[in-house]
Parts: sequence; C-alpha cells; structure tokens
Amino acid sequence: MAAELTAHELIEKHRPTLDQALEAIRTRAYWSPHPEHPKAYGADGSLDAAAGKAAFDALLGTRLDLGQPGTDDWVGGEVSPYGIELGVTYPHADLDVLLPAMRAGQRAWRDAGPEVRAVVCVEILKRISDRTHEFAHAVMHTSGQAFMMAFQAGGPHAQDRGLEAVAYAYAEQVRTPGTAEWTKPQGKRDPLALTKAFTPVPRGTALVIGCNTFPTWNGYPGLFASLATGNAVLVKPHPRAVLPLALTVQVARDVLAGAGFDPNLVALATERPGEGIAKTLATRPEIRIIDYTGSTSFGDWLEANARQAQVYTEKAGVNTVIVHSTDDYQGMLSNLAFSLSLYSGQMCTTPQNLLIPRDGIATDQGPKTFDEVTADLARAVDGLLGDDARANALLGAIVNPDVKARLEAAAGLGEVALASREIANPEFPGAVVRTPVIVKLDGAKPDDEAAYMSECFGPVSFAVAVDSVTDAVELLRRTVREKGAMTVGAYTTDAETEEAIQEVCLEEAAQLSLNLTGGVYVNQTAAFSDFHGSGGNPAANAALCDAAFVANRFRVVEVRREA
Repeated sequence: MAAELTAHELIEKHRPTLDQALEAIRTRAYWSPHPEHPKAYGADGSLDAAAGKAAFDALLGTRLDLGQPGTDDWVGGEVSPYGIELGVTYPHADLDVLLPAMRAGQRAWRDAGPEVRAVVCVEILKRISDRTHEFAHAVMHTSGQAFMMAFQAGGPHAQDRGLEAVAYAYAEQVRTPGTAEWTKPQGKRDPLALTKAFTPVPRGTALVIGCNTFPTWNGYPGLFASLATGNAVLVKPHPRAVLPLALTVQVARDVLAGAGFDPNLVALATERPGEGIAKTLATRPEIRIIDYTGSTSFGDWLEANARQAQVYTEKAGVNTVIVHSTDDYQGMLSNLAFSLSLYSGQMCTTPQNLLIPRDGIATDQGPKTFDEVTADLARAVDGLLGDDARANALLGAIVNPDVKARLEAAAGLGEVALASREIANPEFPGAVVRTPVIVKLDGAKPDDEAAYMSECFGPVSFAVAVDSVTDAVELLRRTVREKGAMTVGAYTTDAETEEAIQEVCLEEAAQLSLNLTGGVYVNQTAAFSDFHGSGGNPAANAALCDAAFVANRFRVVEVRREA
C-alpha cells in the first residue's frame, strides 16, 4: 500500500502538471511529462529496466488479488504472442455484488469536486509512470508489440493520453462556475435575487471494454475521462490482454484508498473462457457510459443495443494514402515502408490502400510508373526489414491467429508486389513474426474492389491502380464515407490536388497527413496536439481527445435559493 496523501497534498503536488496539460491542449504544442527513453527511469522511486523486468517476472504464475467485493472465482489463461504462458489469475466478479459496491463511493467522489478528482487521476498516472518498465513487459506479452514500442506506446504515450483526458475533463467541468449571484432589476420594486450553485454530477458507472493490441493506449482515455468526471469505472479487458489493465486497476484502487476514497470506484471485470460478458455488461442498467475499441461489428452492436449508455466507439476503417507526386521520392518510400511495417500493421491507423495513378507519378527522380512505384516500395520494405534483429524490433509478433490467416489469404487477392516472409525470433522461438505483404489491385475492376474496400487488419496493404488523381480523390471520398478511416495520407506537389484532397477530408471528417517524408508517420499521433480519429466518419464516433469526448460524461445540476 502506498503512502496516503491528502487532497491538499495532491493539489500541491500535481496542480502544476495539470496546469501544464491545460496549456498544452490550448496551444497544441509538444509537451509530455512522461519520459520516452528507458534510461530516464530508475530515480525518484521509479523502476529501472532491471527492476521493471524483475517485477514483471514476479507476476508470472501468481494470483492478482485486487480486494474487490463479489469475487466468486479466479480466471486467467493469457498466452503471450511471444509463446510464453503468463499464468496470472484474476478475480471473477459476481456483478450483482460488485456493481452496487462501485456505486457506494460515488457520492464522496462527486462531492470532492473537479480539481481533487483531477489530481487524484494525475497521481494514479504518476504511479503507473514509475512502473513503466514493468507495464512495458505486460503490454509486450499481451499485445505482441516489440519491447520498445510496448515501452513507448504502452507507457508514456498511453499515460499522455490519459492525462490529456483528465485535462479536457477538468476544463469542461469548471467552464461553469460553482456558484453565482443572480439579480434581476424590477424597476421601482425590489430586485429579484437568487443564489445559484452548479455541480457537475456523474452519469453513473462507466464501462471500459479493452482491446488486444493497445490495452493501455486505447484504454486510458475513457478510463480517466470517466473517473475525472466523477464516475465509477469498471474495466473489462480483452481476454488475451488482461494484465496491463489489471495492474492499472490495482494502482488506481491503491491511490483512491490512500486519498480517502472508496477503492471500488475502479474495478476489474474478467471473464471465464467463452463467457463473453461484454454484451451482458453493456446492457445492464447500471452502466451509463461505455468506451470501446475493437471490431466494427461489435461497435455497431453496442451503439444499437446499449441504449441506456453514452457509447464511445473506435472501430475500424480503411485507411488510405493517395500517391500523386513527390519532391522526395526516397523519403516518401522510406516513410511509407516504416508505416506499413510498424507492429506488423496491427494498428488502427496503419495505411491499407495506396491509390496510385496507373500512368505513374512525378518525382524528383523523374517519372515513375505504377509498377515502378510498387516495386520500389517493396524494395524499401525489404531494405528496412532485411536485418532480422531490426525486423523483430519493428514488427513485434502477430497478435492472434486471425491476423495470420488474413495475411496468408491476401496473397491470393491479386498480383503480389511484396511477398510476406517468416522471421525467427531467437529470444522467443514461439513468436509468429511475418513481414508485410503488398498486393497490386485494379481500382477499375469490381472483383478487386471487394478486397480494397474491406478492412484487412494486419500487415496487408493494397497498391490500387486508378485512372487519374481525380479518380483517386473520389475513391478516397467514397472509402471514408462508406467504410471510415482513422487516417488519410497524401503525397502531392500540386496545390490544386492538395486542396481537393484536403476538401474531401474536411467534408468527410478524416484526419489528414500531407507529404510525410521524415520521422513523423501517418499512423502515429501525439497526445495534447493530434486528434486520434475525428468521430465524424464510420471508423469512430469519438476523437481522442476533444471536449466532446468528456463533456457528456457528466451533467451540471443547479440548485437555486432566494438570496
């Protein structure tokens, strides 16, 4: 149990961080309080690399007892994509006991006010940050991310997204003053005078439905947005990725108790094999907010059936890049190769469709035909992943058998420009590691359209030949409108073409990256500055993070009294 901190002590400790976060979301400039480099840890009580690895190893084969009410069983079964069994077991809850217990502490949490709730959340994130090395191994061995990506995306970048949500939540709650004196003149009569109090009140218990690939990065925004706005939060992890979120719940409960609040404000809901409790939970009357990342089919089901709840979904889309022209051909190829390869394409932001005019493109190295562009991109990917050690560090492992099956089936969809190959991981022989496949398709053929107009999650990309850049822009519009997109990219040196692409993205609400040739990639976003998704196309109904993501997690209740 960590040392207790009073509300005053937490405000003194964390108000500067909260203020910096508020300034960052106002200016959209770069800022992060969470170090990205592994060597930055080890001082001030944080775990260094060796201690973090030892802490993770000590978890294997143990029971993670969170002290939750209503525990009726212990469940587990996670197997790392790197081939090791974690052997950790977690509490399984009797929901009829757990959910009422979670509600019991909500009044005191509500009455604490926005500032106290915010700094308690910042303390939770600080304690998680101190254990970043431990969390990195937990993320790596549940998601299949390579260690450095698990460290950064599952650690500081996830913590940044959580803090960003806290900042937005605080800003929206204090937009309305806590009290007001209201006086209306009445001419010769005495004025009407009222004293008014305005209190942000939570909607109720929130449910976070975790995903397999980015359990913390995708889980933290909803968790902290709901908690900071006064709601109790029930975390339902993906069965293959329980450990990172279970550790998060453990830290949150510890901090809440130490600050004098009911630890049951945050709880874990795990499931037995095949139990599938997400639908049951999502439609219970106690659940008033749902955050979900995952498949389109279940996201659509939640939006249609969880009618009692405010539902925030990040589903799936068909991410598209238009390749029209470039003044840095090698930079473009290198940037695209990295984007296609990172984490074996198992990101909701990875490009899938590359729309290239069949007559070719203009470059600083002269005209390049469609076939030359695809062949050169294939060589760029091969060059990037030619060394197996480097490839393992970029690709990670295939997260589940469905991704592997899609990858293997993709080669039969068209002409293969780049074949996928198997790579051995000497440290983890059980890991399934595959390089990306690039398949050439014809945008004018209806048979090919069935492939490129469907999401193929994993290391699969389609080079789609189109008749002209005008056709590419219209195909982009149709793709975003019908299928959604988390990201759109484009390469063009023509101002008119750039304007046309930008207009489509503005009209269809898709986030656009133009002419990226350096160390920033279309499938990466920065908290406090970039919006992840827009909430305006079928890929997601929410953006991480904006005011709309937090504002409907609470309501403002007014009490009026005569002065």
